[in-house]
Amino acid sequence: MEVIRTSLQKLLLLALQLNNFAFCLLLMELEDRETWGKKIDFLLSVIGYAVDLGNVWRFPYICYQNGGGAFLIPYTIMAIFGGIPLFYMELALGQYHRNGCISIWRKICPIFKGIGFAICVIDLYVASYYNTIMAWVFYYLVSSFTTELPWTSCNNAWNTDNCTTYFSKDNVSWALHSISPAEEFYTRQVLQVHRSNGLDDLGGISWQLTLCLLLIFVIVYFSIWKGVKTSGKVVWVTATFPYIILFILLVRGATLPGAWRGVLYYLKPEWQKLLATEVWVDAAAQIFFSLGPGFGVLLAYASYNKFHNNCYQDALVTSTVNCLTSFVSGFVIFTVLGYMAEMRNEDVLLFITYAEAIANMPASTFFAIIFFLMLLTLGLDSTFAGLEGVITGVLDEFPHIWSKRREFFVLGLIIVCFLGSLATLTFGGAYVVKLFEEYATGPAVLTVVFLEAVAVAWFYGITQFCNDVKEMLGFTPGWYWRLCWVAISPIFLLFVTCSFLSSPPELRLFDYNYPYWTTVVGYCIGTSSIICIPIYMAYRLIITPGTFKEVSSGLTASMRKAVISISIVLFLLRFDALAICF
Repeated sequence: MEVIRTSLQKLLLLALQLNNFAFCLLLMELEDRETWGKKIDFLLSVIGYAVDLGNVWRFPYICYQNGGGAFLIPYTIMAIFGGIPLFYMELALGQYHRNGCISIWRKICPIFKGIGFAICVIDLYVASYYNTIMAWVFYYLVSSFTTELPWTSCNNAWNTDNCTTYFSKDNVSWALHSISPAEEFYTRQVLQVHRSNGLDDLGGISWQLTLCLLLIFVIVYFSIWKGVKTSGKVVWVTATFPYIILFILLVRGATLPGAWRGVLYYLKPEWQKLLATEVWVDAAAQIFFSLGPGFGVLLAYASYNKFHNNCYQDALVTSTVNCLTSFVSGFVIFTVLGYMAEMRNEDVLLFITYAEAIANMPASTFFAIIFFLMLLTLGLDSTFAGLEGVITGVLDEFPHIWSKRREFFVLGLIIVCFLGSLATLTFGGAYVVKLFEEYATGPAVLTVVFLEAVAVAWFYGITQFCNDVKEMLGFTPGWYWRLCWVAISPIFLLFVTCSFLSSPPELRLFDYNYPYWTTVVGYCIGTSSIICIPIYMAYRLIITPGTFKEVSSGLTASMRKAVISISIVLFLLRFDALAICF
C-alpha cells in the first residue's frame, strides 16, 4: 500500500507540474505577443484604416445625391445604432482574446471559424483591385510634376477631336459629344480603356500602371514586414499627412470666390428624400464601409493592445474622427466646385472632376501634387491594414510554421496580391475593378459581419462578452450596447444585405454596359468567400463527436473552465508558476 501511495503521489506531483508548465506557456504566450510601441500608434493605425478614399471622395457625393443636409440624419442614426457598436465589438473581441480573425473563433465559437477564412479571402480580393486604384493615383501624382498639368489642354497625343476645354477663357460651346481634357486624360492615357472591348477582350497590360503598382507594393512591404512596431511608426506620416492637406485645401477652397455656392449645394436639405428607402440604405452602407468592421483589421490591430487598454474610449474617438472627416471633406470638394461655377457663371458643375477644377486654380501644380499625395497616403493606410488582417490571422492560426518567418510570409503574400492584380492592370482593367468592387466585397462583408454579430451575441453569449469587457475595462457595457449587439446591429446588417441582394446593381462604366454573364461571375466571386463558412461548419460537425450544442459552444466553455481550474489548483497548492518558469 505504501508503494502504491508513493506512486500516486509522484503521479499527482508530475501531473501538477505538467499543468503548471502548460500554464506557464500560456502566460509566456500572452507576454511574448508583440504590442504597439505607443498608444498613439494604435489610434493612428485605426484612424488611417478607417479614413480612406470613401471618406474624402464618396461621402460628399453620396451626401449631395441623397438630400444634402437631410442625409446627415440617417447617416448619424446608422452610425449610432449600427456602425459604432460593431466597431466597438470588434475592438473588444480582438483585445480580449489577442488573436487574429481565424484563431479567435477557437475561443468564441469554434463552429464559426469559417468566418475567419472568409475574411481572408475577401481581403485578398480587395488587395487585388484596391491597390490598382492607388496605382492610378500614383500615375496622376507623377504626371503632376509639370509646369502645365497634362489634363488642362487638348493638345496632347491622346486627345480626340471631341476634346473641349470647358474652362478656357474663350467662349467655348459645349456640344453633346464634347469631352473634357481631364476625362480624356483619365480614360485614354491613364486607363487606356479605348484599347479594350470589354471584359471579354481586356487587351494587353499597361506597363506604366504595372510599374506604379510595383512601387506601391514595395512601399507596403517595407512598411509592414516587421509587424506593428514598424507600421505603427509609418502611420505617423500616412495617417496625419492627409489631415494637413485637407486643412490646406479647406482654407484655400474657403477663400476662393464663389465657395459659398458650393457649400449651399452640398448642405441644402431636401427633406422629402428621407422618405426614400434608398437614402437609408446608402447611409447604412456608407457608415458601415467607412468604419470597416468585417475585414479582420480591427481584430488584428486590437489584438496587439495591452489587456487593460480602454478600447471603449478608442472606439468612440476613432469612429467620431472618421465621421467628422467625411463631413469636412465635403466642404473641401464643394468649395472648389463652387469656385469653378462662379468662374463660369453657371450652376455648380458636378460633372467636372475635382482634378480638373484644381488644374484651373492658381498654383495648380502645387495643389495637384499635395492632393494626389493625400489620396495616396489615404490608400496606403488602408492597404497596410487589410494585409495586416490576413497576416495576423494566418500567423496566429499557424504559429509553428510562420511565427519566425513573418518577413517571408509577407513577401509571399505581396507577390500573390501583385499577381492577382494583373487583370486589373490591362487596358480593360477598370472594368475588372468595377466588377470586384460591386460583387467581391459588398454583400460578402455584410454577411460576414452579420454572422459574426450573431455568433458573439447569441452563441458566445452577450453576458459572457460583457463580462469579458468588464474584466478588461473594469465596467460592464450598458443596456444600449447590449441591445445594439443583440438585436439592432444584426437587424441593421440584415437590412442592408437584403437591400443589396434584392436589387443587384446594373453595372455600367463609361460607354460599356456589362453583359448578363458578368452578373453570374460577380455572384460567384462573392459566394467564393462566404462558402468557407458552411464548408467549415460541415467539417467541424463531421470531425467533432457530440451534439450540435456541444460542438458549437461546449468546446469553448470547456477550454475556459480548464484554464481556470488549472489556475485555481496551482494557487491553492502554492505552486509559484512564474518561479518555475524562470
